[in-house]
Amino acid sequence: MPRPARPLSALILLACACSQGPAETTDGAASTGAGTSTSTGEEPTTLAPTSSTTGEEPVSSTSSSTGTTADPTTSTTTGSTTGGPVAPTVILPRASIQPEELAVLANDQDPQSMAVAAHYMAARGLPADNLVVLSFAPPGDALAADVFAGLQGQVDAALGPDIQALAIAWTKPYRVECQSLVSALALGHDPGKYCSQPCSETDPSGYYNSSSLRPFADHGLRPAMHLAGTSVENVQAVIDRGVAADGSAPIGTGYFVRTTDEARSVRWPSFVATVDQWSPQPISMEYIDNAMGMGSNTLEGKTDILFYFTGLADVPGIAANTYLPGAVADHLTSYGGQICDSGQMSICRWLEAGATGSYGTATEPCNYPAKFPETQVFVPHYWRGETLIEAYWKSVNWPGEGVFVGEPLARPYAGATVEFDPDDLSLQILTTQFVPGVTYTIESGPSEAGPWTALGEFTPTVDMVHQVDIASATEPFYRIVGPG
Repeated sequence: MPRPARPLSALILLACACSQGPAETTDGAASTGAGTSTSTGEEPTTLAPTSSTTGEEPVSSTSSSTGTTADPTTSTTTGSTTGGPVAPTVILPRASIQPEELAVLANDQDPQSMAVAAHYMAARGLPADNLVVLSFAPPGDALAADVFAGLQGQVDAALGPDIQALAIAWTKPYRVECQSLVSALALGHDPGKYCSQPCSETDPSGYYNSSSLRPFADHGLRPAMHLAGTSVENVQAVIDRGVAADGSAPIGTGYFVRTTDEARSVRWPSFVATVDQWSPQPISMEYIDNAMGMGSNTLEGKTDILFYFTGLADVPGIAANTYLPGAVADHLTSYGGQICDSGQMSICRWLEAGATGSYGTATEPCNYPAKFPETQVFVPHYWRGETLIEAYWKSVNWPGEGVFVGEPLARPYAGATVEFDPDDLSLQILTTQFVPGVTYTIESGPSEAGPWTALGEFTPTVDMVHQVDIASATEPFYRIVGPG
C-alpha cells in the first residue's frame, strides 16, 4: 500500500543539531499562531551585495507581520503597516544555477525553434543577450561533424563564462552522427569516447552526482536540454508547466516500476534503493515489482505522479494519468531519445502526457544502467532545489548517447517558507535545500552586506524538510551560509 501524501508542514523531523545560541532547530510541525505569515522565496535574478564578499548567491524569502508577501525576486524587507515589528529578510545559500546563467540556442531557419525560443525567453524573463541565434538548414535527425563544429564555434564565441547551461529551442537535429547533440555541446563531439562501438562502455561526464552548482565554472561543461515537441503549442505547454512548478513543493508520489521486460528493467536495484532511501518520508514513493508478470507493467488512472520511471519499449496508458508540474518520467529502451518519432516510444510522448522532463538515448546504448538516469541520484538533487537540467544530468554517469528533453529551469523545491511571529519575534525557516553531511552556519546582520555575526551551526544528516528556528529575531537580516 502506498503511503498517503502529506503536506510539507506535516513532514518536519529533527532537522539538525545546532550549537548553543539563539538559533536552533526543532522537531514537530510548524507553529501557525496569530500574526504569522508565510511566503515562498526564490533566488533573485540579480545578486545581492553579499555575493561579492562571501561567494554566496542568496535566496531571499521575506514575510511580514501583516501577512503581506514581499516580491520573491528581491531581498528587501516588507514593513508592517500597523507599526509593529518588521519581519527580517532571510538569505539562503545558492541552491542551483540561476535563470540568467542559462542561454537559449535557436535556429532561424526553423520557425518552430524561433517561436519556442521567444516564448521561453519571455516565460523565464531571460536577458536578450542570452539568446544565441544560429542559421542552418535543419538536416533531419543528425548533424554532420563538420557542420556541428562550425555551429559549436559560433556558440562558444557568443557565450561568456557566466553561462552555465543551455536550452536548445529545436527538436531536430538531436544528434551529431552517433552522439547526442546535448552531450556533444556539453562534452565536445568525440565518438570514440561517447558512442558505443557497438555495445560498449562510454566515458563518464565528470558531472555525475556532482555537488557543483556552477557546472561550466567547475567542470568546464554546460549541460544542455531540448525544448522539444511536435508543435509550438506542445512545447509551450511544457515550458508553462516548468514555470508553474517553481517552489510548488508538489505533494505527489514517485512510482518506480520493474516490468516483465528483463533487459529494460536493469535499473530495478536503483529503484529499490531510492524507495528505501526516502522511506518513510519526505516524499511518498512506491516500488512496483512486476517481474513475474502477476500484475501490471504500467500505471493508469494515477492522479499524483511526481516521478514515473520504468523500462519498456512502449509504455501504454501514460496519458490516462495526471502529472504534477515538475514531474519527470522516462523509460529505459534503446531509441526513446529519437525525438519525436521513433520505432519505439519517443520520450516526447511523456511530455505530451503531462511530464515536465524526460530522457532517452538517440542511438543503441545497450542496457548499461550508467547510460540512463539513476533515480537514487536524481531525486535528492531535485529535492534540494536544483533545476531539472542539473538534477537530471547529474543522474547519468555516461550521457554520451543521451537526450534530455523538458523545461530546464523547473524547480519544484525552490526557496523556503519563512514564518515570523511579531509577538515573540521568533523566526522559523523551512526548506529542503540543505545537503546532508554539510555544515551550515546561521548568521545575523544589520544589512545585506553585513557585518555578520555567527549564531550557531548545524549539520543535517538526511534529506528532509529542514526546520531552523531563531528566537528573538531582532536583526533585519539573517542568512545561512554553507562551505566555500
